[in-house]
Amino acid sequence: MIRVYTQVQQGKNWLQRYRRRQPIFACILGFTDTGLIPGISAAGATPKDRQYTCLADVEFLYNGFQPQPKYPLPPLDAGASPVLITKAIVDALNIPLYLFNAGLTHQPTVPTIDLGGTPARCLTSGRALDMATVEHLLEVGKSWGYKLAAEAKDSYLILGECVVGGTTTALAILLGLGIAAAGKVNSSHPQCNHTQKLAVVQQGLQASGLNSLPPLSQPLKLVAAVGDPMQIVVAGMAMTASLKVGVMLAGGTQMLAVYALMQALAAKYSISWLPENIVVGTTRWVAEDPTGDTVGLAREIGFVPLMATQLSFAESCYPQLRAYEQGYVKEGVGCGGCAIAAHLYQDWSQGQLLQAVENLFV
Repeated sequence: MIRVYTQVQQGKNWLQRYRRRQPIFACILGFTDTGLIPGISAAGATPKDRQYTCLADVEFLYNGFQPQPKYPLPPLDAGASPVLITKAIVDALNIPLYLFNAGLTHQPTVPTIDLGGTPARCLTSGRALDMATVEHLLEVGKSWGYKLAAEAKDSYLILGECVVGGTTTALAILLGLGIAAAGKVNSSHPQCNHTQKLAVVQQGLQASGLNSLPPLSQPLKLVAAVGDPMQIVVAGMAMTASLKVGVMLAGGTQMLAVYALMQALAAKYSISWLPENIVVGTTRWVAEDPTGDTVGLAREIGFVPLMATQLSFAESCYPQLRAYEQGYVKEGVGCGGCAIAAHLYQDWSQGQLLQAVENLFV
């Protein structure tokens, strides 16, 4: 049910250490105008829909199905929101849930911890976030990392994200750090839109002026230029939390970019962390996406254990779930990490996972 793709022994040791432990799940919410570029993301059928995707996901994650949600789950070209997977597991396993607003355009309808961030401007501007905001979010992320580690005691944290357009900002961070990520990232499209993503990122890096600097030299400036508010929060949280507990970065391309950002922050600013306590956990649909190269990307970054749930929806009676097997959606809202946790904590089988998710449709 769990496969480790890179740094295999380190990943297996991590899994063994946290077997039978109940994790804490923290989901970090953010927004970037990059997600409004036509065709950039399939997390909402239109740019207007994508303005509300995160708000809808977090409302569902907190409340479940309601007769009249303020933000209904957005229409997708195909598939269903990955929040269904996360919600099914968090509820069934009674996993403690923390929701963090790192920078959204609208106030969520459910209780969240406001970190005092702002939504990001489109990365093509080369000035996505103000430097003061990035510095603030790093510090508040580090502070919450200590707090969450104290709550988790001898268990681990799952850090998930909800940022529409986030694989494009992830590509920008990776390329800005000198990592050969072009053609390797994933997207919510069944065929990754590599050409569009790369053009957008190159425009942003050119506008920022940072592409003339040596990689790794200015990681905070890089986030301010072409990043999103989630990235720097999760980096700070994971680094400080790793000093005490295990950390699973729950996501694909976006969390690999966060891991690379942590490497750069540690090198530039001497921030303490224990990388051996951190893994990236995603879905099979991301790890084995034939239109990207997630495993190759993890190897480019180096030293990061990449693992994935082997959850399959091939046998589902719902076409919205079977669409995952055609490459739609793939990941989001920490769903891969939560599926890994279900197996790790309670030995859930493929059948149990599928049943729990399908029960939300009933």
